[in-house]
Amino acid sequence: MQMIASRIIPFLDVQSLAPGNALEALFRDEKGFILYLSDGGPSSIRQERLIRLGVREAPVWLHEAPQDGASFWN
Repeated sequence: MQMIASRIIPFLDVQSLAPGNALEALFRDEKGFILYLSDGGPSSIRQERLIRLGVREAPVWLHEAPQDGASFWN
């Protein structure tokens, strides 16, 4: 597995207004692409996701505008 790209997305927590950083990373393996998402919370309550992306979805994530960051959480 090879990491293609990663990025940190700054955000403000809705309830506490504390700043945080979400993490997204795109990997490639023998089957295609995997997107790792982490909401940046403390390890005890951190939400993480792995999403398999197709050949067309991976470039969409790579070229996503900064203001559209974290769109794969929806």
